[in-house]
Amino acid sequence: MVTLAALPKIQIVRKIVLALAVLSFTLMFALTSSAQEAGSPELKAIRWIGILAIVICILGRTWCTLYIDGRKIEQLVTVGPYSVCRNPLYSFTILGVAGMGAQHGSLLLAAVFCMFTWLVFLVVVMLEESFLADMHGAMFASYVRSTPRFLPNPRLWRDVFTVTVRPSKLLRTFGDGLCFLIPIPLDAVFERLQGSGTLPVLLRLF
Repeated sequence: MVTLAALPKIQIVRKIVLALAVLSFTLMFALTSSAQEAGSPELKAIRWIGILAIVICILGRTWCTLYIDGRKIEQLVTVGPYSVCRNPLYSFTILGVAGMGAQHGSLLLAAVFCMFTWLVFLVVVMLEESFLADMHGAMFASYVRSTPRFLPNPRLWRDVFTVTVRPSKLLRTFGDGLCFLIPIPLDAVFERLQGSGTLPVLLRLF
């Protein structure tokens, strides 16, 4: 059984794992290249799709914060984005990470980023749900039965007239989301270094 005291530790482990993943993904950016021809319509399309995913992620995570801020533990939030899936904040993050991978011009890398992040969040969510089941009992069990874990079901949408928001938390979430844009200039730097021969290209990814 997961206790209230253990939840922060779970989040710390999640952040450490994701930090290690970021380092690994950065190495992949540095030592691999897109199999698409430089400047090709296919390469541009993949990167623009990735940018769109990142923008949706940033806005979506900020939107979720409007509803969940300060209420994740004490209150079971089941309205707004939390009415269509149980973990929309994580769902938007998974989409954003896939978009980060797409900035390398590789659909394969986007899929790898997406799958890894989904697996990390799946473990975290299962632990969190164990705690929420103990805390909220039948109410949470009903929520689990009616609402998907990650993939939204728009037909379930329901909302409230007002929500209480802390502007500082909202701005921090938006600021954190801007980090998803880092791969755009980062890939350009690595591409230039590879072009000059400073970095080797070990693999070309489709």
